[in-house]
Amino acid sequence: QGPHDSEAGSVGSMLAGPPPQPNGFLLGKEAERGSPAAGADAGALPEAQAMLPAPDSGPGVARAPIRLSRRRLAVLAVFSLYSLVNAFQWIHYSILSSVFVRFYRASYTRVDWLSMVYMVAYVPLILPATWLLDTRGLRLTALLGSGLNCLGAWLKCASVRQDLYPVTLLAQTVCAVAQVFILGLPSRIAAVWFGPKEVSTACAVAVLGNQLGTAIGFLLPPVLVPNTVDDTDLMGHNISIMFYGTAAVSTLLFLLTGVVFDEKPKYPPSQAQAVLQDVPPEDYSYKQSIINLFRNIPFVLLLISYGMMTGAFYSVSTLLNQMIVTQYPGEEVNAGRIGLTLVVAGMVGSIICGLWLDYTKTYKQTTLIVYILSFVGMTIFTFTLDIGNLVIVFVTGGVLGFFMTGYLPLGFEFAVEITYPESEGTSSGLLNASAQIFGILFTLVQGKLITDYDPRAGNLFLCAWMFVGIILTALIKSDLRRHTVNSGILNTDIKAVPVDSPTEHEKNNTMLKNQSESAV
Repeated sequence: QGPHDSEAGSVGSMLAGPPPQPNGFLLGKEAERGSPAAGADAGALPEAQAMLPAPDSGPGVARAPIRLSRRRLAVLAVFSLYSLVNAFQWIHYSILSSVFVRFYRASYTRVDWLSMVYMVAYVPLILPATWLLDTRGLRLTALLGSGLNCLGAWLKCASVRQDLYPVTLLAQTVCAVAQVFILGLPSRIAAVWFGPKEVSTACAVAVLGNQLGTAIGFLLPPVLVPNTVDDTDLMGHNISIMFYGTAAVSTLLFLLTGVVFDEKPKYPPSQAQAVLQDVPPEDYSYKQSIINLFRNIPFVLLLISYGMMTGAFYSVSTLLNQMIVTQYPGEEVNAGRIGLTLVVAGMVGSIICGLWLDYTKTYKQTTLIVYILSFVGMTIFTFTLDIGNLVIVFVTGGVLGFFMTGYLPLGFEFAVEITYPESEGTSSGLLNASAQIFGILFTLVQGKLITDYDPRAGNLFLCAWMFVGIILTALIKSDLRRHTVNSGILNTDIKAVPVDSPTEHEKNNTMLKNQSESAV
């Protein structure tokens, strides 16, 4: 049975129990709808009153049929491509750090900030960006991300002069702001446009675009801009070619975004989306949604562990050139190739993990196993980096990338599952904010350790934090809410309360007591 067959069936036959109550309801709205948040009075309501009406039970409750839109593939492709260009613009300074140090007559720390500005800009802007996504929608957010990415690329073209480091920093800051409107979209696009049998794979492909941009950023810049130490004019000319080419591609993708992106498909692609479309927009509170996410203990644990893993990846990516050149002087091109190997292996890992999740729905088990293997890969990379054999570094870098980069979409999808029906953009935005905070801290500390001691000291620092992340991941309670709704198993209500809240326990105890009394 294909995805079309499973999703296009009768909606009414799947709705056998109470619906998930959107956690973003304004206070007071839940009481009107008979939610447990109303207190004891809600518990006294008949169970049937809390059940989702059948499609034929009255006006205004019938749902559109569940179908997949052909446009979904074009939306995914365009998003992946402009996400690719944004990631390329993030990493191309770092992998050419020795070149830009010489061209702008700047220190390594100032050049590192051209990468870290992506992380710094994300943290204060993520809440406004996710608010915009939730209140103004997917299309406007996509246009802002693509448009700012294009603007930053053109500003860089005006910064190719040795005294214009502040201009190139400004341009990179604009690209960093664009990233805020990009990184939170993969899980939202996957959920809004794709069916339940392909949603995790779609999210992995959307994340893969960003990874592919990082890969190209490792490979192409060292080829386009070789380190011509004795000829800064030639160096500037080569930098211009790279910047103008990036700007041209960014402009094309901005135009395609305007043509391809719609707010949502005509028909919902899954039962979970059909349920959410019934929620009146005026009942949604962004503030309440944020509060409920931070009350969700499994999500908070995932938030911290995801930040540690992804922050470590950002730090390794930013400092890879320094690590390789420290151990293997003059190997800038091979440093780029090792970075490429790391990310390409991670792209393969992402797709495999996405397909595995769509097939098995084993979110926690897969996330924990990949986390452990990432820690093992990081440990091996740490102790083989300085043995003097670049071939071994290529291999260990590939193993590290396969698991560490493959983890990224796992975190997004696991978060959506344990926080449904909260906004996918909000949960993934908070995950990315955590990653940026840890990324800044890890990059600063690891960079200092590399400078003062050696790359091994910096990598051991990351290994220690990744081990803590394994423990936190093991403590996450797996509650696959979205999968429950898509499966039609709606006898487990999803409430606007934390997973382990007293309200939920009281309700469960009341239901068990009532069932026992009726049996007697």
